[in-house]
Amino acid sequence: MRTTPTALMPGRKTIGIFGGTFDPIHLGHLRLALELKQRLALDEMRLLPCHLPPHRALPQVTSAQRVQMLRLALQDCPDLQLDARELARDKPSYTYDTLCELRAELGADVSLCLCMGADSFAGLTTWHRWRELMALAHLVVVARPGWELASAEQAATSPAARELQALVDAHRCESHVLTERPAGGLVLLAPRLMPISATEIRALIAAGQSPQFLLPDAVWHFIQMQGWYR
Repeated sequence: MRTTPTALMPGRKTIGIFGGTFDPIHLGHLRLALELKQRLALDEMRLLPCHLPPHRALPQVTSAQRVQMLRLALQDCPDLQLDARELARDKPSYTYDTLCELRAELGADVSLCLCMGADSFAGLTTWHRWRELMALAHLVVVARPGWELASAEQAATSPAARELQALVDAHRCESHVLTERPAGGLVLLAPRLMPISATEIRALIAAGQSPQFLLPDAVWHFIQMQGWYR
């Protein structure tokens, strides 16, 4: 008896969200975003520049100027997209608000993957409505090799460390879960990281030295033309 093959169901669309001040955007940001997109098989990876960062001083250049640099950095990389939605809000750039906007636009079935460094994750309990983030997205925490969560001693004395450990215990999963449900998983990764920081780049420029090869040439030439960070 001849049977008809069962049609394959299309996979859930997965979108990565990689936020930051990008002051300025550099090759470490770009390589990490691209590596996460490929390693997690994401359909999209969006870079979201922060407009008014709630947890740090305002960047040296405006959010519009940082977007200009991002556009230059991404012009030859179709795998990464710019999402400048936070610039449209004249208030602190809360991740909770951004995820709510994305959910309203994309629907409940799309998988949203909020990517952050281990340093940002360590301060997660200070974020606006942080306990509600897991209902809106997955968390992908990027750590350097050898990084570990708080020790038992730290967890015993620090309420924040205890809450983070409880969050990991409740939600930690393997990366395949990102396509199986739209939110609620926590993936810990230790990908290859380029030892570059925006702070270092700004310090080099302020000292009259060149940061060439730490950021895209188009971005460096643009910074020189504008006279930023001197």
